[in-house]
Amino acid sequence: MVTILEVAITVLCGVGLYASLFMLAKTRRAERGLLTETSVVQTPRARLYGGVPNAALGAAYYVALAAAVWLVRSPAGAAVVLAAVAFAALTSVVLAYSLLFVTRRACPYCWTGHAINWSLAFLTPWLFKTIILFGTARFW
Repeated sequence: MVTILEVAITVLCGVGLYASLFMLAKTRRAERGLLTETSVVQTPRARLYGGVPNAALGAAYYVALAAAVWLVRSPAGAAVVLAAVAFAALTSVVLAYSLLFVTRRACPYCWTGHAINWSLAFLTPWLFKTIILFGTARFW
């Protein structure tokens, strides 16, 4: 049975994927020297983990989460998904702080991604609560 949470999370992942791909394209343009303005993608904070662009990691994350919402049915799988969602939300806190107080640059696509990550952190535990609590598939 499809729930509204599965659909909502999948839609949020789709919007997050769009924002990530937009920022990844901007990163590629910056690497080639094609940007006409300064951008957050040119800062060290745009590559927090292993030199990989945050946008690339975000794109992979949104695709994986959208699939996991429909496929994960075990408590261990749910725990891994929830850990990834929490990690993404915490990373968004760090990056939001950086946008507000360090770089002080406007970035609507960044804020879109942060809002989506925080929304996913709120919604995803509801989706997996039955799996985690009872170790079985959802009942609703």
